Amino acid sequence: MHWYLKVIKENYANFSGRARRKEYWMFVLVQIIISILVLSYASLVDDFFDTPIVGSVLGIYFLATLVPWLALNVRRLHDIGKSGTYIFINFIPVIGRIWYIVLVATEGEYGLNNYGPDPKGEAFDEIDDIGQLEE
Repeated sequence: MHWYLKVIKENYANFSGRARRKEYWMFVLVQIIISILVLSYASLVDDFFDTPIVGSVLGIYFLATLVPWLALNVRRLHDIGKSGTYIFINFIPVIGRIWYIVLVATEGEYGLNNYGPDPKGEAFDEIDDIGQLEE
């Protein structure tokens, strides 16, 4: 949940920099879990009330998280050294989506690239700082 909140709060519309694989996939996982929970609830409520309110709530939620999702995708592409315009690969039927999944699953470039410092290096520095605080 930490990674999800990091994307939503700290990097809401941040299209610059880089995002780790872990940040990307944790955000995707939480999005899927929220969708499943809301749709499960909707199936229970629709039996009793027959209203489209739950679907509207899910639609509003996805609209609210659209900008952070796009920003995260661009930053993930930056981590592997690609331009954010590679997100348009998704519009190629079937093959484009598979290619895009391979791109976002690829390990990021080590060290500094055109889009900024290695986010993994920063995370390891944070872990070292926490370890020093505990000693």
